[in-house]
Amino acid sequence: MASNPHPPQTVIMLALGLGQTIAFASSFYLIGVLGDDIAAELRLAPTFVFSLMSVALAASAVAAPSAGRWIDRHGGKAPLLISNLVFAAGLCLIGLAQGPVLLTLGMIALGLAMALGLYGTPFAILVTLYGDQARRAITGVALIGGLGSSLGFPVTHWLGQQLGWQGACLAWAAAHILICLPLGALVIPRDLGGHMSANVGPPAPVVWDRAMIQLSVLFAGAWFISTCMSTHLPRLLVAFGLSVTAAMSTAALVGLAAVAIRALEFAVLRRFPPLLATRAATLMHPLGAAALLTFGKVAAPVMALGQGAGNGMLTVAKGVLPLSIWGPEGYAYRSAVLGRPAQIAQIGGPALYGLAIDRSPTLALTGGAALCLVMFAMTFGLNKEPST
Repeated sequence: MASNPHPPQTVIMLALGLGQTIAFASSFYLIGVLGDDIAAELRLAPTFVFSLMSVALAASAVAAPSAGRWIDRHGGKAPLLISNLVFAAGLCLIGLAQGPVLLTLGMIALGLAMALGLYGTPFAILVTLYGDQARRAITGVALIGGLGSSLGFPVTHWLGQQLGWQGACLAWAAAHILICLPLGALVIPRDLGGHMSANVGPPAPVVWDRAMIQLSVLFAGAWFISTCMSTHLPRLLVAFGLSVTAAMSTAALVGLAAVAIRALEFAVLRRFPPLLATRAATLMHPLGAAALLTFGKVAAPVMALGQGAGNGMLTVAKGVLPLSIWGPEGYAYRSAVLGRPAQIAQIGGPALYGLAIDRSPTLALTGGAALCLVMFAMTFGLNKEPST
């Protein structure tokens, strides 16, 4: 056997990270930018158009465990490449939509592609390649993929201005076919399935023990808060006294903080136990909320930075903690099962948080901080599972 038949880790990491940037920008953040234009041109209610993101998330939640089993048994290369085709198909359906039916089908396709192609699959590929030493590569992919929010909003907005919302969707579809698909085909090793089956064996059944329940609560809370903040943070900051322009500018600090904390994890924090970093991450949103409640609008940047830093670290933890506790066996399926409560929480999170803000911005902010403290409690008592 060749000593190292794979491309260098940095090359694989860069390729997967770029793919995640494009995947997130063209799916998770798409409707947030183009939704109003789509609704206006197709004469649909904006509420209906924006609610289709929940439909996509529901489709992703349903498909994710099956995708995880497939990846554990056969490797992640084929699912990742197929996800690019499904992303492109969904974006084409949206771009060609003349009414609600095709638009809904396109969003469902995006949800299926998200199950196949977002962080879970690249992380599983890295675990297959590097086993217990995958933390650095996982952090690197999350670092680059975090640009999906920072670049997705302005790039999609620019594409919409230049090409219209239909052209923007078709341009992102082309990016999946012309960039992600050939890059993944060239860079990701072909023998992932064989490597997995030879060295790890068939996936063991996932048991909902205490550690599984704690992690599922932790990640469900994290993704609930993340989705609520991505939808409502500017509105929340306006409620605490900022102008709309200032609130939009301040909310942009979330992406900056997420990328910065992942860079710090990549350079320094990966030397520390991942559970310690996760525990600290759960406290960053409450610290920002406490500052905003205590000092008012002058502390709005602290709130945005706290949310971004905490969410940035928790994204890395989603990939690293299951590996550090249970090891690489059945990693993809276990991660998908762990993530399903989080995906369900994402579906209803924005609507629930919006109602809370309508009732009381202070109540909404306090409730989110309290949920983070529950997440903090879930980080205790999590130990590496003994080998069986």
